[in-house]
Amino acid sequence: MSRRNEGNAVGWGVAQVAMLAVALLTLYPLYFIVITAFKTREEYLTNQFLPPSDPTLANFREAFRDGQLLTWVGNSVLITVASVILAAIVSALAAYPLARFRFPGRLPFIGLNVVLMVVPPVVLVVPLFLFFVGLGLVNSRLAVVIIYVGLLIPFSIYLLVNFFATIPRSLEEAARIDGAGQLRTLYSVIMPLSAPAIMTVVVVNAVWVWNELLIALVFLQDDNARTLTAGLTFFQGRFISNEPLVMTGALIATVPMLLLYIIGQRFFIRGLTAGFGK
Repeated sequence: MSRRNEGNAVGWGVAQVAMLAVALLTLYPLYFIVITAFKTREEYLTNQFLPPSDPTLANFREAFRDGQLLTWVGNSVLITVASVILAAIVSALAAYPLARFRFPGRLPFIGLNVVLMVVPPVVLVVPLFLFFVGLGLVNSRLAVVIIYVGLLIPFSIYLLVNFFATIPRSLEEAARIDGAGQLRTLYSVIMPLSAPAIMTVVVVNAVWVWNELLIALVFLQDDNARTLTAGLTFFQGRFISNEPLVMTGALIATVPMLLLYIIGQRFFIRGLTAGFGK
């Protein structure tokens, strides 16, 4: 083997080792959460880093015993689903004309949309809080959904505009020849071909809404209105000395988004193949 080939082989081996190390570091927190959730507190104190010798579901029974965790999960599911669906609908309706038509103010609107993507939510909390206090919507899930939709729309429009622009116009022209209007063309032609982009928007937005903490803490102060992420901060305070129970709550919060990512990845590949096939 020549020196050049030896150097390539060494470089390839180093790259593989580096990627393996990064993967292990990335997966370690999930590994720690899982193994800790199935341990008793006594075993955790003597064995923190190895899998449990006698796995138990007692932590899950304890976590759901008072019913609060189920309420928080329900709130998170409701808020996440409502926010993601509304943001996807509004963004698709806005992105289609931005991608397909030329009209006055189009470029400034796109530029403003990009600017809004980089505005941190923390600078909006105080004015939004005062606004919703005036409307009497503090401690209302509706207020949080409205805020989340507003925060999700800029990124969603940006991604969908770029994807819609890649779809051949000949498909829309064929639909119009068949008598389809703009909305029917969007629904029957553009949206099916945009499955990869739609799924990307749904997964990214759902993960963000599910894990968002600041707005949920500020606007949902009632214990029965809190999302799971906000509720876990109080859950941790109550059981700070019971690490396995706290990790159980963290695992319950992690699993839904992990499943969504796995399902979304499958649909992403299917949608991408279907889009190219058409």
